[in-house]
Amino acid sequence: MRSVVAFNESWTFREGFSAADAGRPQEGQPIALPHTAVELPFNYFDEKSYQRAFIYQKILPWSDDFAGREVSLVFDAAMADAVVYLNGEEIVAHQDGYTPFEARLTGRLKQGDNLITVKIDGSENPEIPPFGGRIDYLTYAGIYRDVWLKLAATVSIANIKVETGKVLEDRKSARVRCDIANPQGLAFHGSVTASLRAPDGKVLATAVAETSGGSVDFAFEDLSGIALWDLDNPVLYTLEAELKTDRGTDRYSTTFGFRTAEFTTEGFLLNGKTLKLRGLNRHQAFPYVGYAMGRSAQERDAEIMKHTLKCNIVRTSHYPQSKWFLDHCDRIGLLVFEEIPGWQHIGGKEWQQESIRNVRRMIERDWNHPSIIIWGVRINESQDSHDFYAETNRLARELDPTRQTGGVRYITDSELLEDVYTMNDFILGNEELPGVNRPRTPLRPQQENTGLSKTVPYMITEFGGHMYPTKIYDQEQRQAEHVRRHLEVLNAAYGDPSISGAIGWCMFDYNTHSDFGSGDRICYHGVMDMFREPKFAAYVYASQCAPSDEVIMKPVTIWARGERNIGGALPLIVLTNCDEVELRYGSLTKRLGPDCETFPHLPHAPVVFDHRNFTPDELGVWGMEWQDVHFTGFIGGKAVATLDMVANPLPTTLDVQPDSQTLRAAERDTTRVIVRALDQVGGRLAFLNDVVRIKVSGPAKLIGPDVVAFQGGTTGFWLQATGVAGAITVEVSSSRFASRTVTLKAE
Repeated sequence: MRSVVAFNESWTFREGFSAADAGRPQEGQPIALPHTAVELPFNYFDEKSYQRAFIYQKILPWSDDFAGREVSLVFDAAMADAVVYLNGEEIVAHQDGYTPFEARLTGRLKQGDNLITVKIDGSENPEIPPFGGRIDYLTYAGIYRDVWLKLAATVSIANIKVETGKVLEDRKSARVRCDIANPQGLAFHGSVTASLRAPDGKVLATAVAETSGGSVDFAFEDLSGIALWDLDNPVLYTLEAELKTDRGTDRYSTTFGFRTAEFTTEGFLLNGKTLKLRGLNRHQAFPYVGYAMGRSAQERDAEIMKHTLKCNIVRTSHYPQSKWFLDHCDRIGLLVFEEIPGWQHIGGKEWQQESIRNVRRMIERDWNHPSIIIWGVRINESQDSHDFYAETNRLARELDPTRQTGGVRYITDSELLEDVYTMNDFILGNEELPGVNRPRTPLRPQQENTGLSKTVPYMITEFGGHMYPTKIYDQEQRQAEHVRRHLEVLNAAYGDPSISGAIGWCMFDYNTHSDFGSGDRICYHGVMDMFREPKFAAYVYASQCAPSDEVIMKPVTIWARGERNIGGALPLIVLTNCDEVELRYGSLTKRLGPDCETFPHLPHAPVVFDHRNFTPDELGVWGMEWQDVHFTGFIGGKAVATLDMVANPLPTTLDVQPDSQTLRAAERDTTRVIVRALDQVGGRLAFLNDVVRIKVSGPAKLIGPDVVAFQGGTTGFWLQATGVAGAITVEVSSSRFASRTVTLKAE
């Protein structure tokens, strides 16, 4: 039977590589995977520090289990130019930093110890997508995803593809293709048994087919009692295939869902029902370690997108992302737009062929994910290239006729070869450029962008971002404008039925090249900071959820009289899904409903307190003496949320919150820990200039430095288990607060 076990422990690592290194063990640093070749500072660093060669090595002892079986190493991904050697012999090379590859060791292993060597070259090789131009993100270097030791029968199952049919009928169907791997070209005969299992493991249908090579097809018809995969009820089924031959037995399974997803000229339909897509773009980067974060951190980002930001779609900008992330999107009901690696630049013929191969690798890895609703088969924001994109679309449709294709552009009048015109519309902000004579415009009309005489399936894939970068500690007035821009674009998208949805740029701030960002190697484009702490704009998205999901009431203010250019707090936006919000300030009480005049199309327009709502006498109440304020949110006339903000905030509480109290020791699991400087009513002290010192005891290590600075009244760090069980103590101290200690455990 098949065995797939983690191969992440007991590696050594060092800088530099020569051909002679591959055949002999090198002195190096002991490490575990996932791993980043160069741990970077938070900001102000030279990204060329990882753009060179590195060597990873590990001993694989011979095992009797290897005899008569296929033995391979499966790399989930490595950045960027990887070559795997066994005992000095090159086994496989892979020039894509975002998709899996397999190093077949069968027939080359010797009795005793076998030396696995992996050369990683982090150079920005112009022959490998996305390189060749300038890209607004970092690619880091290292074996940054998991590696697996796979043992299988000499004839085994290579992959399974499931296509569902008649999804909206009472009795549904599923077509299954089971691909057979026979790397030695052996003659064989056997059978494949395919079993369709319900979420509780119950077998719903079974089929058997004979095989002596190639692929095996199954058709399951007349399936009753099947639940649809939906956002609120993401039901997953399992297809389990068992191969029995005279060469051995193998078993392989995949999860999938029954759902339809269609982009039309009248919007997006999920299971036949109109759904306005509202989401954000996500990079897979983290402070200090870049891409090298494992399962928990990937799953946590999906949780944040779905449950904190209340988005229903994420775009994997600008490359295929971790299987852990996509698996969790399946489980929690978060839609995905996945695309091939690239950023504006199109290379030569071989570069383009590698990009076409990226289309194949992406789709064949991920075609069973019900969360994925569209394939991005165009290099992000590139110019038109007819032959290149005709082929990427042709291949995508051949591999997966069940999903539509998209191609993200920012140029207008771009040739439409895809099924959906996916557009980065940055018109909001362009009116401020010299020579542009246009009023403030959230989004351009579809046909102004497409240049077509007809309406086509259409989605906004980026807006905001670089047009108005905003830091979590920026002046309140800038943050309020940041909020307003996100509100205006979402409102425009909701108001146009032909727009399937809008995906903002972006989820959180990220490290970038020196050509971009704020000069400190950070793009402050996110609605969250790099530690995934929300800026005010995050609540634009969160407040669009139904109150039955969560009641949101977030005033866009730190409540300080002199923080704004004009003084005071007006106009004051309250991001909320409440029917009304009451503001009580001294003797003044004002209760308002949503500003549907300005934002008529949003599911939940914000409440805006401004000069329209106050008489001259009421405005005089604000006066020179600044006072505390109290907010109350009402739904159906009933108070459902309250918030106090103080006029004289003082450092009161050092709040330390880990995402999880337990770590999986064997997986070298991680958890994020957020530290907040709070005043006497729990408000963040936005301008507290102080540092936090972190001390960790027990079987965990700190990722990054042990002294970090508050930004916007918050900071954070990640802890990683060291491989053994036990109690973990984290002491966090700051000069303005009493120290805090939290206890976790690795198990």
